[in-house]
Amino acid sequence: MKTFTLVVGAVYGLLSVILGAFGAHALKKVISAEKLISFETGVRYQMYSALFLLIVGYILKFESPSEKWISILMIAGTFIFSFSIYLLSMSEAWNMNFKFLGPITPIGGLMMIISWAMLIFYFLKNRI
Repeated sequence: MKTFTLVVGAVYGLLSVILGAFGAHALKKVISAEKLISFETGVRYQMYSALFLLIVGYILKFESPSEKWISILMIAGTFIFSFSIYLLSMSEAWNMNFKFLGPITPIGGLMMIISWAMLIFYFLKNRI
């Protein structure tokens, strides 16, 4: 789980830089300013999650289920949150209806929040 967490963190970081550059250069002409701001929010939170996963990957030993869930919730929550925002942002440009993802995006955010809360409890419990 440790290696998986570190690899996903690195992949999320890589993708956030690529998608951030794509948004800053290519999307300005394709999507509205409002959609671009949403896209950038997805990129920003994906980068925060990448850094979270890299740090957690080095700190945690992944010996307990709660340590594993800290990572799983952040990985899954980031995917649901950021990638649903990307699809919602691109809906006009691709002429596709992704509105069904609107209610799903907050679920990803909630998973990320729970992961952060679990990390806080882990630190308090283990006095790191």
